[in-house]
Amino acid sequence: MLVNKQNIRLIFGLKLKQLRQQRGLSFAELSKAAGLSVSYLNEIEKGKKYPKAEKIIALASALDVSYDQLVSLKLSRKLAPVADLLHSGILDSLPLELFGLEASTLLDIISSAPTQVNAFISTLVKIARSYELTQENFYFAALRSYQEMHDNYFEDLEAEVETFVEEQSSQGANLRPAVLMTVLHKTYGYTINREALQEQPELRRFRSVFSPKDKVLYINDSLTDMQQAFLLGKEIAFNRLSLTERPYTSTIFHVNSFEEVLSNFKASYFSVALLMNRHHFLKDLTTFFDRPEWDPEAFLALMDKYRATPEMFLHRLTNLLPKYFGIDHFFFLRFQDQLDREDMYVHITKELHLSRLHNPHRNDLNQHYCRRWVSVRVLSDLRAQSPASKLLVDIQRSHYTGTKNEYLCITIARPNTPTPHANVSVTLGIQVDAASRRRIRFLEHPDIPLREVGETCERCPLIDCEARVAPPSVVDRQQEDDAIRTHLEALIRK
Repeated sequence: MLVNKQNIRLIFGLKLKQLRQQRGLSFAELSKAAGLSVSYLNEIEKGKKYPKAEKIIALASALDVSYDQLVSLKLSRKLAPVADLLHSGILDSLPLELFGLEASTLLDIISSAPTQVNAFISTLVKIARSYELTQENFYFAALRSYQEMHDNYFEDLEAEVETFVEEQSSQGANLRPAVLMTVLHKTYGYTINREALQEQPELRRFRSVFSPKDKVLYINDSLTDMQQAFLLGKEIAFNRLSLTERPYTSTIFHVNSFEEVLSNFKASYFSVALLMNRHHFLKDLTTFFDRPEWDPEAFLALMDKYRATPEMFLHRLTNLLPKYFGIDHFFFLRFQDQLDREDMYVHITKELHLSRLHNPHRNDLNQHYCRRWVSVRVLSDLRAQSPASKLLVDIQRSHYTGTKNEYLCITIARPNTPTPHANVSVTLGIQVDAASRRRIRFLEHPDIPLREVGETCERCPLIDCEARVAPPSVVDRQQEDDAIRTHLEALIRK
């Protein structure tokens, strides 16, 4: 693997610091011996500067080592975990500055840590290799952490949206596709093309593609008005927020950098906030939560009022629940069901956990998600429809077996337009606690079914589960291990 310039600076700085400390030299003493300023030495050790050849010669002489030894990229055995970390590419994948960290600071902590900590770092690197975790995995994990750090609410983006709406002399709810197209055309010089994607079968999976050279936005003509409005709102955001490092397809086809992932998130947030005005939406949401009973028709009517897609609607809830309702323990999951498979094998394509990691989560071990989840059950119902053209909405209180955790889960399922042969469901799971009980009046209404659920069939200990599609292999292995452990302990005691 090629080592980039930043990593070369970091390795040189670590070696210099280690040699200086081994020789018992302070910054001032090495500065005097090598004829370099203390501030310059400090920047070298932090990996911010790489000295020229004559200065390296001076440093090597002052430290009594050869030039080649000092510039070699080979680190000592003690710093081997640091080398593994640099060569793994993990540091290149993580946007450390987003979390107030510098790579040099992190490496300094690791290099000064006890052997056990270094072994732990090596373990993480090995896990990343074994499970083939890519830069993309790290980018999206970092984005989710970034959202969770801010309770998925960004006042600067909300304020920018409201400034834009005021400039248009219109309410956000009235910004239809025609208005947004006019803004893109007159303000940013865009041209809209609705034919090209339809004519190329390989590109029909994308809802839009942007050509930066001639500023042409290719839109899939099969989209609803609201789907088009969302994409147009994103394009306005990319320009208005000066997000130059951005993807050019509606869904990121190939991730090039974390900045690209972050820009896509910010543009999406802006667009949803633009189309679902927070002040109007909060008023309607408060009224809905104050209903004594769950009413799916009223829920769909509220979504229809804002002409929102299911994903937009639930995402807007995740923005506003913590800030305005004090509800900050929830998860969001997006499932996809590939209809070209005879057996229903759903997988999670998006997830968000606020305040902590909740029980339902993505599992990349090819295990079968619990069919008792309302997220999965509604997809099964949608699959049974012929043709599947209607939105399905359902609600359930889910208690996770073996825990005290219970969630109010609201799910919406629909065909995945324009992607062929796929259905999707989106679920907002709100933890049942004092905050949610206080703000959602219908939360514990007896008409809402309460079900005992697991995580995956392989990990579920429930007996005689009517929805099971795979044996509890993980549970069985654990029971076998427990039995062996019991016999071993008995033999040892005897």
